Amino acid sequence: MKIGVLTSSRADYGIYLPLLNALKKEQDISLEIIAFGTHLSRFHGYTVDVIKNDCYHTIHEISSLITNDNEESISTAYGLTVLKFAEFWAKHSYDVVFCLGDRYEMSAAVQAGIPFQVNFAHIHGGETTLGAIDNIYRHQISLASSFHFVATETFKYKVEQITGTSDCIYNVGSLSLSDIQVFKPKDKSNFLKEYNIPFKDYALVTFHPETVSSKDNLIYAQEMKLALRKISNLIPVIVTMPNADTLGSIYREKLMELRHEQPDGIILIENFGKENYFNAMYYAKVLIGNTSSGIIEAASFKKYVINVGDRQKGRVQSKNIFNVPFKSDEIISSVNEALSLGEYNGENAYYKENAAENIIHVLHKNLK
Repeated sequence: MKIGVLTSSRADYGIYLPLLNALKKEQDISLEIIAFGTHLSRFHGYTVDVIKNDCYHTIHEISSLITNDNEESISTAYGLTVLKFAEFWAKHSYDVVFCLGDRYEMSAAVQAGIPFQVNFAHIHGGETTLGAIDNIYRHQISLASSFHFVATETFKYKVEQITGTSDCIYNVGSLSLSDIQVFKPKDKSNFLKEYNIPFKDYALVTFHPETVSSKDNLIYAQEMKLALRKISNLIPVIVTMPNADTLGSIYREKLMELRHEQPDGIILIENFGKENYFNAMYYAKVLIGNTSSGIIEAASFKKYVINVGDRQKGRVQSKNIFNVPFKSDEIISSVNEALSLGEYNGENAYYKENAAENIIHVLHKNLK
């Protein structure tokens, strides 16, 4: 069986890892990585090197990202990605190709494969993020896919509505949590030393733009900056930098300004990678921002999350989430409340055992 895996960012690659590691062990599977998007961007850490370090036999590299991040540039990059993948699909065929999530680059790569009847398997379909145009891209990907591996029963029902069928839709839980039970954190002092993080309690922060309310992002980024400045006086703030979304540079600019103004309280990290991001989450006291990892993964690390704005609005949530608007005083108040609660000891709505293994079982059953 020949399997392709589309990966366009550090985020989706980290989610894929349990599946990729399991696929490597399958003797009857030939695995090829198709890397594009921010993986090939020097500005975003050139994370294709991370993929290469994981020793795959075949890695395809497709460059189509444009440096600017305004609306016109995003649309242009979408079109360029379609053109590059039209050429790629004409020359390469697979039994199945995995695609994940909701990025615009991922949608473009998938849409280009429709005339070639590429057999796509979509992971994390059916979810809703009302504050991001990614919501549309995700549903486009679902419509173009033959197999669907969703994270909850709610999302399974949503994919059924989108596709008009209940065939080949499987609730396997969140793939990123597939190996969470065997996760062992690094020694704390060694981890903190590696990233020059002070040996203190800290908040882990990730903010992305709200691409539906793009004109409000300057206000939102300023409120983020005001909140993080005050929070950094209470607890060190470790920030993972935004992805290549529409107007993401506005948040980068404010974060860079903040580090210049508060060098002792703000640490900016371009890319932890999945393992070290999990280490960072494990040792953090609280998560702040609007990233999906706060919604999907943080509960398994017993962390409370300050989920800001509407980017993740519509996702299923566990009981560890504080939802607040982009207002600095409300963000700060919720951080103080979360810090007073200690660890979260409830369930994670996204966790099911053996997600990666169950996906492979489905493939063997359906693609003999």
